[in-house]
Amino acid sequence: MLNQFSRTELLLGKQAMQILKNSRVAVFGIGGVGGYAVEALVRSGVGTIDLVDDDKVCLTNLNRQIIATRKTVGKYKVDVMKERILEINPDAVVYVHKCFFLPETKDEFDFSKYSYVLDAVDTVTAKIQLVLEARDAGVPIISSMGAGNKLNPAGFEVADIYETSVCPLAKVMRRELKKRNVEHLKVVYSKEKPIHPLDDMAVSCRTNCICPPGAEHKCTQRRDIPGSTAFVPAVAGLIMAGEVIKDLTTDSGLKESK
Repeated sequence: MLNQFSRTELLLGKQAMQILKNSRVAVFGIGGVGGYAVEALVRSGVGTIDLVDDDKVCLTNLNRQIIATRKTVGKYKVDVMKERILEINPDAVVYVHKCFFLPETKDEFDFSKYSYVLDAVDTVTAKIQLVLEARDAGVPIISSMGAGNKLNPAGFEVADIYETSVCPLAKVMRRELKKRNVEHLKVVYSKEKPIHPLDDMAVSCRTNCICPPGAEHKCTQRRDIPGSTAFVPAVAGLIMAGEVIKDLTTDSGLKESK
């Protein structure tokens, strides 16, 4: 029967579409990378999605985040993303978690319920804990490495964390995961050397923070403010979603992701 996923079914087949419908994917971080990943997952037929983020849409998000419009500024990202998901697929089940994932909040999540975990957060502590929780629960996970301060969307690769190079975030993750005896982690990363953003306080959130009232993480509190574009984080997110779909629907891919 013809439906909204018919064009995808032509490539993946009926059985794969049923698998996706029955899958539950948790996406941590609904920003430039995570937002586009969620968009692709729901349009691919993933039936249940967990959205984890405590941030609100800011005016400076409009240059790269799919949920950011003038109308959504000031709203919680998870609420905006949920509304968008249900407009695409009213049958989808969406769980929203308005919190910042850290070791202190990990007990709020039951990782054994997830079919896959997608890490699109930008805090090393949170990324490491996500990897450990997924490993302990036996759930596949894919992590995004640095997408800020880069201009080449064609530079992204999918690799094991221990096969990465150049990316500063990947370097830190390699070191920290090795200490914790994590043997494998699928990541999306780029060998493009990060560009140092212009030191122009007139357009920097460092001194001109315009985060919405009630925002938990003010730009003035951040160690640095990276530059970003509409196309680099979007590509990283779409690649991650593609890997999730592949892994969920092919035996070889699922074994590889674990």
